[in-house]
Amino acid sequence: MKIYTKKGDSGQTSLFGGSRVSKSSARIEAYGTVDELNSVIGLAASYSLSPKGTKWAKKVQESLFVLGADLATPPSIKDRHRQNLEEEEIAFLEEAIDKMEEDLEPLKNFILPGGAEAGATLHVARTVCRRAERATVACSKQEKVSDETIKFLNRLSDFLFVLARYENKHAGTAEETWQPEKK
Repeated sequence: MKIYTKKGDSGQTSLFGGSRVSKSSARIEAYGTVDELNSVIGLAASYSLSPKGTKWAKKVQESLFVLGADLATPPSIKDRHRQNLEEEEIAFLEEAIDKMEEDLEPLKNFILPGGAEAGATLHVARTVCRRAERATVACSKQEKVSDETIKFLNRLSDFLFVLARYENKHAGTAEETWQPEKK
């Protein structure tokens, strides 16, 4: 099977179920940004994450595939084989955040995004996650999007922020705090 189909050459693409939509539609923007986020998390994972970080990142990537497939499915299509995110995926993120924060100093200042390669890349992932969340909320204003999808993306950005801090600590990289200029 060839990777190129030429079906998208006119600026249209297919959703799950076969309906065709513009590549500029809100639904395509949402799941395309989720796909980008998944790739950035994969990039971060290529930089020697801690064992827990590696396990958590893989679980998040798997959840993002479910989320992306859900976003790629128009509400009119019902498929008994299609998975949706559940509250348990949100609870997973919250539990992981709580575990990581036990190992971190409480935040007293804003920190500058950066650090070791993995931590810095996770900070980029956090910003892509925020964009995915905004795109998904915009899509939800036009079409049905599950509440769990939006909650997951919101919690995921928090998770990625804490994971960046956690990985920087485990890499031995100190966080740099933001100090506003005094005038």
